[in-house]
Amino acid sequence: MGIDIGSRVRRAVFLDRDGVLNRNVWNPATAAWESPLTPEQFELMPKVIPALQLLRDAGYLLFLVSNQPNYAKGKASMRTLDAIHQRLEMALAEEHISFTACYYCFHHPAFTGHCVCRKPSPYFLLEARDTLGLDLEQSWMIGDRQADIDCGRAAGTRTVMIGKMPAEEAGADRVVSDLWAAAQVIRLL
Repeated sequence: MGIDIGSRVRRAVFLDRDGVLNRNVWNPATAAWESPLTPEQFELMPKVIPALQLLRDAGYLLFLVSNQPNYAKGKASMRTLDAIHQRLEMALAEEHISFTACYYCFHHPAFTGHCVCRKPSPYFLLEARDTLGLDLEQSWMIGDRQADIDCGRAAGTRTVMIGKMPAEEAGADRVVSDLWAAAQVIRLL
């Protein structure tokens, strides 16, 4: 007798990329931490692989949801952004991990005007829900910025902030130090 996977609750973890999966890069020109601008600058954070394995093995579908405005700002070509994404995909594939879908917003309001997909908009989370029948109340959004938390809350997911801000200030359900800690929290709830 086969298992009817269509009737099971489909839960997801939506993950921001920069600052959650990979390290940000210091840009002395802007005196700020930013997304990597070359594939060579791309480096996974510690314990990302075991964290993603833990979430996957706990039955969560994995989604990448990331604002990547460097194309709109003229800092990176689409070819370069694709090469950075391919570096991420290859690092995960070596460990037999893949995303169910990857959603990138390449817009920035100061350069391209308003769009529907830039976080904190829940556009991509709602699209994943509608396409794959996800239960967003049983799902999570993990990010390192307020826009990530606001996105998850607007979509009806639970949220985890990576960083040092108190949970009450961020409006997040939990605040933890890194993705490994987030995966442990999610697995227990």
